Amino acid sequence: MSVQELEKEQAPKQGGFGPLAWLRWAWRTLTSMKTALILLFLLALGSVPGSLVPQRGVEPDKVAKLYEQSPALAEWYDRFQLFEVFTSTWFAAVYLLLFTSLIGCIIPRTATYLRELRRKPPAAPKHLSRLPHSASFESGLTVEEAARRLRKLRFRVVTGDGWVSAEKGYLRETGNLFFHVALLGILLAIGAGSLYGYRGNVLVVEGDGFANTVAAYDRFMPGNQVSAESLQPFSFTLSKFKVAYQVAGDKRGQALDYSAHLKVNDTPSAPTRDFELKVNEPLEVDGTQMYLIGNGYAPVFKVTDGKGQVAFEGPVPCLIEQKTTMTSGCVVKVPDAQPSQLGFLLRFLPTSVPLTNGDYASAFPGELNPEVKLLGAFSGDLGVRSGKPQSVYELAEPEVLKKLKPLVMGSAAPKPLAVGQSLELPDGLGKLEFTGVKQWITLQTSYDPGRFPALVAAATAVIAIALSLMIRRRRVFVRTSGGRVDVGGLTRTEGSAAGFAEEFSDIVKALSAGEKDVR
Repeated sequence: MSVQELEKEQAPKQGGFGPLAWLRWAWRTLTSMKTALILLFLLALGSVPGSLVPQRGVEPDKVAKLYEQSPALAEWYDRFQLFEVFTSTWFAAVYLLLFTSLIGCIIPRTATYLRELRRKPPAAPKHLSRLPHSASFESGLTVEEAARRLRKLRFRVVTGDGWVSAEKGYLRETGNLFFHVALLGILLAIGAGSLYGYRGNVLVVEGDGFANTVAAYDRFMPGNQVSAESLQPFSFTLSKFKVAYQVAGDKRGQALDYSAHLKVNDTPSAPTRDFELKVNEPLEVDGTQMYLIGNGYAPVFKVTDGKGQVAFEGPVPCLIEQKTTMTSGCVVKVPDAQPSQLGFLLRFLPTSVPLTNGDYASAFPGELNPEVKLLGAFSGDLGVRSGKPQSVYELAEPEVLKKLKPLVMGSAAPKPLAVGQSLELPDGLGKLEFTGVKQWITLQTSYDPGRFPALVAAATAVIAIALSLMIRRRRVFVRTSGGRVDVGGLTRTEGSAAGFAEEFSDIVKALSAGEKDVR
């Protein structure tokens, strides 16, 4: 065997970077403070689309309108779960990673903090003049007296042979630790709300009621641990809804106030109580809150079919097309009409005014001159009995709509209908009558058991970060020898040396003064 081969065989073998080492590296990276800050930033950044893009759980009507106006863009939004940001897969992934990172940060910091609490201040250095802050004075001050005076200044004190060591500012690390614990508490509260809470959306027309049951919701989003029996058994009736508008000036037509008058029963056997529901003033029953999030018009129609029977009568919630004037699009479906089903596309004008081109438009969002303009009338199979779900804001699917027969109302377009007016349909198919106007409101129900714990955790985080930023960790040393007292001090917090200089001067004055001057 050659010398080179022998040296190669005897050379120490380098350890490979195996799976265990990769896992250890991944854990250290995930639990580092840098990673936690990046994940916290990503969580905040991921919340931005939730305020810019309409959410299905809050504004389903705006989501439907976006699908009508920009179907391609809406599909991309849906593909990236931007209509449901806070329940999306990618948001949950960031949330869980941040949760894990915080736990990994808190456990070792807690162990270090507990060791620091038990650790005594170090012995005083021999040459205090070498410290960043130092002073000397002639005095007969004893070690015991110096220790007593420093304790009055809330220092932790250790004494030795001719020296005193004192330390202060442990609450800084306490605040830092509690801030991380509070962040973890916020995440736990959010998680508890997702598991045991629920949200729902419902549209209620004036005069109608609502009972807090799963079947009554237009959209219901329960947590994983929520059942139908978990819902609080309250109910209410919407008596009246009022909107106050600015009637003059540059802001004419701007909404000033919304007010919904409810008749509420907290339980089936409880007496009825009156409640005025306003924006940001929710109805709360046993921890369940109902927020007012939208409103619109529901004109009342009566449809008589070709056999003289009333095939439809009631309010029809209309989708807002123009917010400034509350111009709304309405769809009336009459599947029970004989001899043929009927469908109507209408436009509701709260304050109808004629235009110079012969058309009509709404000039004000308030209900001053309500009229309904017929956009189209159809007969034929609407497909409502096909078993496929249909939107109340659409007459029919495109393939079904092509098979419907348009009803020609005459050579001239019919004038808008005022309240109490009717329109005869051609071919003896019946009559459409506009009988009145009601309003609808949309409500969001929210039950979140983690709401109060999240508030407590957030308040704790604010107080803790204030402690962490305002309190400085500092040490003071005193040596006495032959009537001479040497005092030295230093701060253990980076960037706070300037602020400690004034405090150190006060400490020296307290040590050199008589006992009666110590504060």
